[in-house]
Amino acid sequence: MRVFSYNNRMIDTVLFDLDGTLLNTLDDLCDSTNFALAEFGYPARTLEEVRGFVGEGVRLLIERALPDSAKEKTDEVLAAFEAHYDKNKENKTKPYAGITEMLGEVCAKYKTAIVSNKYGKAVEELKNKLFPAVMLGLGEGGGRKKKPAPDMPEYALEKLGSNKKSAVYVGDSDVDVATARNSGLPIIAVSWGFRSRALLESLGADIIIDNPRELMGAIEKLNVEL
Repeated sequence: MRVFSYNNRMIDTVLFDLDGTLLNTLDDLCDSTNFALAEFGYPARTLEEVRGFVGEGVRLLIERALPDSAKEKTDEVLAAFEAHYDKNKENKTKPYAGITEMLGEVCAKYKTAIVSNKYGKAVEELKNKLFPAVMLGLGEGGGRKKKPAPDMPEYALEKLGSNKKSAVYVGDSDVDVATARNSGLPIIAVSWGFRSRALLESLGADIIIDNPRELMGAIEKLNVEL
């Protein structure tokens, strides 16, 4: 069930989440998390545990991964994580099947940006290498509040010369649904990412797609129905 009603809307801009939406980054995030934990003698986390920790930035990832008795070590473990991740973020990370082809179509027709809670340096490097046709890569930093606050989507729209009435947000998680709602944007949720389809349905995503090939049609559907 849709939560919002959107009137007089014609989409010309698509904002994408990164991790779990365009890129399967989970293995590299897990490896760097466990490297950093091991540096300080803390137990490793499973891939499924890390899946549940991601989505709200790497600081919260590390804070959640640490034992309850070691939260004061967050800054030190985070620094170890970032140093490792900067050098190893492309070991296992790759676009989901069909993403490259889908982005080729989307970027040819719409203004595009990646809006991620990953720290800005990593977002920019991954965008430039893997998705150079995307116009803007925006990560955590610059004094803007992280998603689900609307600051980052609003900044991206400003940089692209777009506005809320002409944009849609594409993401895979509860954080992304909340981001879209807080920003006044419709949300196309993807089921191949880090959260379940059942969760996305329960949150009332406007459209849920199961394959990147469905995105162009979903955007056109929003143009007709919203």
